[in-house]
Amino acid sequence: MSEKEQKRPLRIINSVAPIRICDNGGWTDTWFAEHGKIFNIGVYPYAEVQIEVYPYDDREERVVIYAENYGERYVRHLEKTTWDRHPLLEAAIERMGVPDDIAIQVTIFCEAPAGASTGTSAAVAVALVGALDCLTPGRLTPHEVAYVAQSIETDMLKQQCGIQDQLCSAYGGINYIEMFQYPYASVSQIRVPNSIWWELERRLALIYLGKSHRSSQVHEKVIRHLEDAGPTAKQLEALRATAEPSRDALYAGDFVALGQAMIQNTEAQRNLHPDLINLDADRVTKIAQAHGALGWKVNGAGGDGGSLTILGGPLSPVKRAMIREIEQESPFFKNIPIYLSRFGLRIWETDGPAR
Repeated sequence: MSEKEQKRPLRIINSVAPIRICDNGGWTDTWFAEHGKIFNIGVYPYAEVQIEVYPYDDREERVVIYAENYGERYVRHLEKTTWDRHPLLEAAIERMGVPDDIAIQVTIFCEAPAGASTGTSAAVAVALVGALDCLTPGRLTPHEVAYVAQSIETDMLKQQCGIQDQLCSAYGGINYIEMFQYPYASVSQIRVPNSIWWELERRLALIYLGKSHRSSQVHEKVIRHLEDAGPTAKQLEALRATAEPSRDALYAGDFVALGQAMIQNTEAQRNLHPDLINLDADRVTKIAQAHGALGWKVNGAGGDGGSLTILGGPLSPVKRAMIREIEQESPFFKNIPIYLSRFGLRIWETDGPAR
Protein backbone atom coordinates (compact mmCIF):
# COMPACT_ATOMS: atom_id res chain seq x y z
CA MET A 1 0.00 0.00 0.00
CA SER A 2 1.37 3.42 -0.92
CA GLU A 3 1.96 6.18 1.67
CA LYS A 4 -0.83 8.20 0.01
CA GLU A 5 -3.30 5.31 0.34
CA GLN A 6 -2.33 4.81 4.01
CA LYS A 7 -3.32 8.41 4.75
CA ARG A 8 -6.83 7.93 3.44
CA PRO A 9 -9.42 7.50 6.18
CA LEU A 10 -11.10 4.12 6.49
CA ARG A 11 -14.47 5.82 7.01
CA ILE A 12 -15.91 9.29 7.16
CA ILE A 13 -18.82 9.78 9.56
CA ASN A 14 -21.00 12.84 9.04
CA SER A 15 -23.68 14.26 11.30
CA VAL A 16 -25.76 17.44 11.48
CA ALA A 17 -28.24 18.77 14.05
CA PRO A 18 -30.40 21.92 13.96
CA ILE A 19 -30.26 24.82 16.39
CA ARG A 20 -33.31 26.01 18.36
CA ILE A 21 -35.36 29.23 18.33
CA CYS A 22 -38.58 30.52 19.92
CA ASP A 23 -38.45 28.44 23.09
CA ASN A 24 -41.72 29.44 24.69
CA GLY A 25 -41.78 27.90 28.15
CA GLY A 26 -38.01 27.93 28.51
CA TRP A 27 -36.68 27.92 32.09
CA THR A 28 -39.31 25.24 32.92
CA ASP A 29 -37.15 22.40 31.54
CA THR A 30 -34.68 22.72 34.43
CA TRP A 31 -33.93 20.82 37.62
CA PHE A 32 -35.35 23.57 39.82
CA ALA A 33 -38.62 23.72 37.83
CA GLU A 34 -38.98 19.92 38.25
CA HIS A 35 -41.66 19.81 35.53
CA GLY A 36 -42.33 21.94 32.48
CA LYS A 37 -44.00 22.62 29.15
CA ILE A 38 -42.00 23.97 26.24
CA PHE A 39 -42.70 24.88 22.63
CA ASN A 40 -39.69 25.29 20.36
CA ILE A 41 -38.65 25.27 16.71
CA GLY A 42 -35.61 23.58 15.18
CA VAL A 43 -33.97 25.52 12.34
CA TYR A 44 -30.98 25.55 10.05
CA PRO A 45 -28.15 26.62 10.04
CA TYR A 46 -27.21 23.41 11.77
CA ALA A 47 -24.16 22.20 13.66
CA GLU A 48 -21.97 19.95 11.54
CA VAL A 49 -19.59 17.21 12.68
CA GLN A 50 -17.32 15.08 10.53
CA ILE A 51 -15.14 12.28 11.89
CA GLU A 52 -12.31 10.85 9.81
CA VAL A 53 -11.41 7.35 11.02
CA TYR A 54 -7.88 5.96 10.52
CA PRO A 55 -6.05 2.83 11.68
CA TYR A 56 -4.30 3.77 14.91
CA ASP A 57 -0.93 2.40 13.79
CA ASP A 58 -1.00 4.81 10.83
CA ARG A 59 -1.32 7.90 13.01
CA GLU A 60 0.98 9.47 15.59
CA GLU A 61 -1.94 10.82 17.62
CA ARG A 62 -5.23 9.08 18.40
CA VAL A 63 -7.55 12.09 18.64
CA VAL A 64 -7.29 15.39 16.76
CA ILE A 65 -9.95 18.08 17.24
CA TYR A 66 -10.49 20.71 14.57
CA ALA A 67 -12.74 23.49 15.85
CA GLU A 68 -13.16 25.09 12.43
CA ASN A 69 -15.02 28.21 13.58
CA TYR A 70 -12.10 29.08 15.83
CA GLY A 71 -9.37 27.99 13.41
CA GLU A 72 -8.00 25.63 16.05
CA ARG A 73 -6.63 22.17 15.35
CA TYR A 74 -5.06 20.34 18.27
CA VAL A 75 -4.36 16.92 19.74
CA ARG A 76 -6.53 15.76 22.60
CA HIS A 77 -4.66 13.34 24.84
CA LEU A 78 -7.21 10.88 26.17
CA GLU A 79 -5.23 10.28 29.34
CA LYS A 80 -5.71 13.90 30.44
CA THR A 81 -8.08 14.34 33.36
CA THR A 82 -8.80 18.04 32.84
CA TRP A 83 -10.52 19.92 30.04
CA ASP A 84 -8.36 22.01 27.76
CA ARG A 85 -9.42 24.38 24.95
CA HIS A 86 -12.96 23.18 24.20
CA PRO A 87 -14.38 21.38 27.25
CA LEU A 88 -17.69 20.40 25.62
CA LEU A 89 -15.98 18.66 22.71
CA GLU A 90 -13.39 16.99 24.90
CA ALA A 91 -15.94 15.80 27.44
CA ALA A 92 -18.13 14.33 24.69
CA ILE A 93 -15.18 12.35 23.32
CA GLU A 94 -14.31 11.10 26.79
CA ARG A 95 -17.94 10.13 27.48
CA MET A 96 -18.39 8.21 24.22
CA GLY A 97 -14.87 6.79 24.03
CA VAL A 98 -12.64 5.89 21.08
CA PRO A 99 -11.91 2.23 20.24
CA ASP A 100 -8.28 1.25 20.82
CA ASP A 101 -7.59 0.25 17.21
CA ILE A 102 -8.49 3.55 15.54
CA ALA A 103 -7.43 7.19 15.44
CA ILE A 104 -9.83 10.00 14.59
CA GLN A 105 -9.91 13.59 13.47
CA VAL A 106 -13.10 15.37 14.58
CA THR A 107 -14.13 18.52 12.69
CA ILE A 108 -16.87 20.74 14.14
CA PHE A 109 -18.47 23.70 12.35
CA CYS A 110 -21.58 25.84 12.73
CA GLU A 111 -22.64 28.95 10.83
CA ALA A 112 -24.74 30.17 13.77
CA PRO A 113 -22.74 32.48 16.04
CA ALA A 114 -21.57 30.99 19.31
CA GLY A 115 -23.48 32.38 22.26
CA ALA A 116 -26.53 33.40 20.21
CA SER A 117 -28.89 31.78 22.75
CA THR A 118 -30.11 29.39 20.05
CA GLY A 119 -28.91 26.16 21.64
CA THR A 120 -25.79 26.01 19.47
CA SER A 121 -23.75 24.16 22.08
CA ALA A 122 -26.56 21.62 22.45
CA ALA A 123 -26.70 21.13 18.67
CA VAL A 124 -22.92 20.60 18.58
CA ALA A 125 -23.11 18.11 21.44
CA VAL A 126 -25.99 16.19 19.84
CA ALA A 127 -24.24 16.02 16.46
CA LEU A 128 -20.95 14.99 18.08
CA VAL A 129 -22.46 12.31 20.33
CA GLY A 130 -24.41 10.93 17.37
CA ALA A 131 -21.29 10.73 15.22
CA LEU A 132 -19.13 9.21 17.96
CA ASP A 133 -21.83 6.62 18.58
CA CYS A 134 -21.04 5.18 15.15
CA LEU A 135 -17.55 4.16 16.25
CA THR A 136 -18.86 1.24 18.30
CA PRO A 137 -21.57 -1.42 17.77
CA GLY A 138 -25.12 -0.53 18.70
CA ARG A 139 -26.92 2.75 18.16
CA LEU A 140 -28.48 5.28 20.47
CA THR A 141 -31.89 6.61 19.50
CA PRO A 142 -32.10 10.38 18.89
CA HIS A 143 -33.90 10.71 22.25
CA GLU A 144 -31.05 8.87 23.98
CA VAL A 145 -28.47 11.02 22.18
CA ALA A 146 -30.20 14.12 23.56
CA TYR A 147 -29.94 12.81 27.11
CA VAL A 148 -26.28 11.88 26.76
CA ALA A 149 -25.55 15.36 25.36
CA GLN A 150 -27.40 17.01 28.25
CA SER A 151 -25.62 14.81 30.79
CA ILE A 152 -22.25 15.89 29.40
CA GLU A 153 -23.09 19.53 30.17
CA THR A 154 -24.69 18.94 33.56
CA ASP A 155 -22.88 15.94 35.05
CA MET A 156 -19.42 16.27 33.50
CA LEU A 157 -19.07 20.04 33.03
CA LYS A 158 -21.30 20.99 36.00
CA GLN A 159 -23.21 23.60 34.00
CA GLN A 160 -26.78 24.82 34.43
CA CYS A 161 -28.64 23.22 31.55
CA GLY A 162 -32.22 22.23 30.78
CA ILE A 163 -33.22 19.48 28.37
CA GLN A 164 -35.26 21.25 25.67
CA ASP A 165 -32.32 22.38 23.50
CA GLN A 166 -30.91 18.88 23.13
CA LEU A 167 -34.33 17.40 22.41
CA CYS A 168 -35.02 20.01 19.74
CA SER A 169 -31.67 19.28 18.05
CA ALA A 170 -32.32 15.54 18.19
CA TYR A 171 -35.88 15.71 16.82
CA GLY A 172 -35.85 18.85 14.64
CA GLY A 173 -39.06 20.40 13.40
CA ILE A 174 -41.62 22.08 15.67
CA ASN A 175 -42.00 20.53 19.11
CA TYR A 176 -44.23 20.51 22.13
CA ILE A 177 -42.24 19.07 25.03
CA GLU A 178 -43.68 17.97 28.35
CA MET A 179 -41.12 17.38 31.06
CA PHE A 180 -43.02 15.32 33.61
CA GLN A 181 -40.12 14.93 36.04
CA TYR A 182 -36.69 16.43 35.43
CA PRO A 183 -35.00 15.43 33.19
CA TYR A 184 -37.53 12.97 31.74
CA ALA A 185 -39.70 14.38 28.98
CA SER A 186 -41.90 13.39 26.07
CA VAL A 187 -41.70 15.09 22.69
CA SER A 188 -44.77 15.63 20.51
CA GLN A 189 -43.83 16.91 17.09
CA ILE A 190 -46.30 19.40 15.65
CA ARG A 191 -47.33 18.33 12.15
CA VAL A 192 -49.00 21.05 10.10
CA PRO A 193 -49.93 21.39 6.42
CA ASN A 194 -47.18 22.63 4.13
CA SER A 195 -48.99 25.94 3.68
CA ILE A 196 -48.68 26.68 7.42
CA TRP A 197 -45.11 25.36 7.59
CA TRP A 198 -44.02 27.51 4.64
CA GLU A 199 -45.84 30.58 5.94
CA LEU A 200 -44.26 30.25 9.38
CA GLU A 201 -40.85 29.89 7.77
CA ARG A 202 -41.45 32.98 5.63
CA ARG A 203 -42.56 35.10 8.57
CA LEU A 204 -39.79 34.19 11.02
CA ALA A 205 -36.59 36.20 11.44
CA LEU A 206 -33.64 35.51 13.72
CA ILE A 207 -31.79 38.64 14.83
CA TYR A 208 -28.38 38.27 16.47
CA LEU A 209 -27.63 41.14 18.83
CA GLY A 210 -23.92 41.19 18.07
CA LYS A 211 -22.31 39.72 21.14
CA SER A 212 -22.23 36.29 22.69
CA HIS A 213 -24.63 35.50 25.47
CA ARG A 214 -22.79 34.62 28.67
CA SER A 215 -24.02 33.11 31.87
CA SER A 216 -24.09 35.89 34.43
CA GLN A 217 -24.76 36.81 38.02
CA VAL A 218 -28.30 37.67 36.92
CA HIS A 219 -28.93 34.04 35.94
CA GLU A 220 -27.48 32.75 39.19
CA LYS A 221 -29.66 35.18 41.13
CA VAL A 222 -32.78 34.06 39.23
CA ILE A 223 -31.94 30.39 39.76
CA ARG A 224 -31.42 30.89 43.50
CA HIS A 225 -34.76 32.67 43.76
CA LEU A 226 -36.62 30.01 41.76
CA GLU A 227 -34.95 27.24 43.75
CA ASP A 228 -36.19 28.84 46.96
CA ALA A 229 -39.68 29.46 45.53
CA GLY A 230 -40.08 25.90 44.27
CA PRO A 231 -41.64 24.45 41.12
CA THR A 232 -45.01 26.11 41.74
CA ALA A 233 -43.52 29.63 41.67
CA LYS A 234 -45.85 31.99 39.81
CA GLN A 235 -42.99 33.06 37.53
CA LEU A 236 -42.51 29.47 36.34
CA GLU A 237 -46.26 28.98 35.96
CA ALA A 238 -46.40 32.07 33.73
CA LEU A 239 -43.71 30.58 31.49
CA ARG A 240 -45.31 27.13 31.36
CA ALA A 241 -48.58 28.77 30.32
CA THR A 242 -47.12 29.93 26.98
CA ALA A 243 -46.33 26.51 25.51
CA GLU A 244 -49.82 25.10 24.95
CA PRO A 245 -51.20 28.30 23.33
CA SER A 246 -48.18 28.30 21.00
CA ARG A 247 -48.88 24.71 19.98
CA ASP A 248 -52.60 25.30 19.52
CA ALA A 249 -52.05 28.51 17.54
CA LEU A 250 -49.80 26.75 15.08
CA TYR A 251 -52.22 23.87 14.59
CA ALA A 252 -54.89 26.47 13.81
CA GLY A 253 -52.60 28.50 11.55
CA ASP A 254 -53.30 31.47 13.85
CA PHE A 255 -50.15 33.58 13.64
CA VAL A 256 -51.65 36.41 15.69
CA ALA A 257 -52.16 34.02 18.62
CA LEU A 258 -48.66 32.59 18.19
CA GLY A 259 -47.22 36.10 18.27
CA GLN A 260 -49.13 36.89 21.45
CA ALA A 261 -47.72 33.77 23.12
CA MET A 262 -44.20 34.86 22.14
CA ILE A 263 -44.73 38.32 23.64
CA GLN A 264 -46.28 36.81 26.76
CA ASN A 265 -43.24 34.59 27.22
CA THR A 266 -40.80 37.49 26.75
CA GLU A 267 -42.64 39.53 29.38
CA ALA A 268 -42.63 36.52 31.71
CA GLN A 269 -38.85 36.41 31.28
CA ARG A 270 -38.69 40.11 32.14
CA ASN A 271 -40.67 39.38 35.31
CA LEU A 272 -38.04 36.85 36.36
CA HIS A 273 -35.52 39.70 36.31
CA PRO A 274 -35.63 42.93 34.26
CA ASP A 275 -32.05 42.41 33.05
CA LEU A 276 -33.05 39.20 31.24
CA ILE A 277 -34.46 41.44 28.48
CA ASN A 278 -31.50 43.63 27.57
CA LEU A 279 -31.63 47.12 26.09
CA ASP A 280 -30.57 45.94 22.63
CA ALA A 281 -33.46 43.45 22.57
CA ASP A 282 -35.87 46.27 23.39
CA ARG A 283 -34.37 48.41 20.59
CA VAL A 284 -34.97 45.64 18.07
CA THR A 285 -38.46 45.01 19.43
CA LYS A 286 -39.47 48.65 18.87
CA ILE A 287 -38.40 48.45 15.24
CA ALA A 288 -40.28 45.17 14.82
CA GLN A 289 -43.42 46.73 16.31
CA ALA A 290 -43.16 49.68 13.95
CA HIS A 291 -43.18 47.23 11.03
CA GLY A 292 -46.25 45.35 12.23
CA ALA A 293 -44.51 42.30 13.68
CA LEU A 294 -46.95 40.00 15.46
CA GLY A 295 -44.54 38.69 18.07
CA TRP A 296 -41.00 38.52 19.42
CA LYS A 297 -39.22 36.14 21.73
CA VAL A 298 -35.87 36.68 23.44
CA ASN A 299 -34.24 33.33 22.75
CA GLY A 300 -32.98 31.12 25.53
CA ALA A 301 -32.86 32.29 29.11
CA GLY A 302 -32.28 35.93 28.19
CA GLY A 303 -29.66 38.27 29.60
CA ASP A 304 -26.81 40.07 27.88
CA GLY A 305 -26.18 39.47 24.19
CA GLY A 306 -28.02 36.64 22.49
CA SER A 307 -30.76 36.93 19.89
CA LEU A 308 -34.46 37.45 19.19
CA THR A 309 -36.97 35.49 17.17
CA ILE A 310 -39.39 37.83 15.39
CA LEU A 311 -42.70 36.76 13.83
CA GLY A 312 -43.53 39.13 10.99
CA GLY A 313 -46.85 40.08 9.44
CA PRO A 314 -48.30 38.95 6.11
CA LEU A 315 -46.22 41.09 3.71
CA SER A 316 -42.69 40.05 2.75
CA PRO A 317 -41.50 43.55 1.66
CA VAL A 318 -42.41 44.85 5.12
CA LYS A 319 -40.36 42.09 6.76
CA ARG A 320 -37.38 42.87 4.54
CA ALA A 321 -37.69 46.58 5.35
CA MET A 322 -37.76 45.69 9.05
CA ILE A 323 -34.57 43.65 8.75
CA ARG A 324 -32.83 46.46 6.86
CA GLU A 325 -33.76 48.99 9.55
CA ILE A 326 -32.64 46.65 12.34
CA GLU A 327 -29.26 46.13 10.70
CA GLN A 328 -28.93 49.88 10.16
CA GLU A 329 -29.76 50.54 13.82
CA SER A 330 -26.46 49.06 14.95
CA PRO A 331 -23.42 47.62 13.14
CA PHE A 332 -23.64 44.70 15.56
CA PHE A 333 -27.22 43.65 14.79
CA LYS A 334 -27.38 40.90 12.18
CA ASN A 335 -30.13 38.91 10.53
CA ILE A 336 -29.29 35.19 10.43
CA PRO A 337 -31.10 33.45 7.55
CA ILE A 338 -33.01 30.43 8.86
CA TYR A 339 -35.04 27.54 7.45
CA LEU A 340 -37.29 25.22 9.42
CA SER A 341 -35.72 21.81 9.87
CA ARG A 342 -37.72 18.89 8.52
CA PHE A 343 -35.31 16.57 10.32
CA GLY A 344 -33.39 16.49 13.57
CA LEU A 345 -30.13 14.61 14.06
CA ARG A 346 -28.92 13.08 10.78
CA ILE A 347 -25.97 10.68 10.53
CA TRP A 348 -24.46 9.04 7.46
CA GLU A 349 -21.14 7.49 6.45
CA THR A 350 -18.74 7.51 3.54
CA ASP A 351 -16.20 4.74 2.90
CA GLY A 352 -13.26 7.06 2.42
CA PRO A 353 -12.87 10.18 0.22
CA ALA A 354 -12.37 8.39 -3.10
CA ARG A 355 -16.08 7.52 -3.54
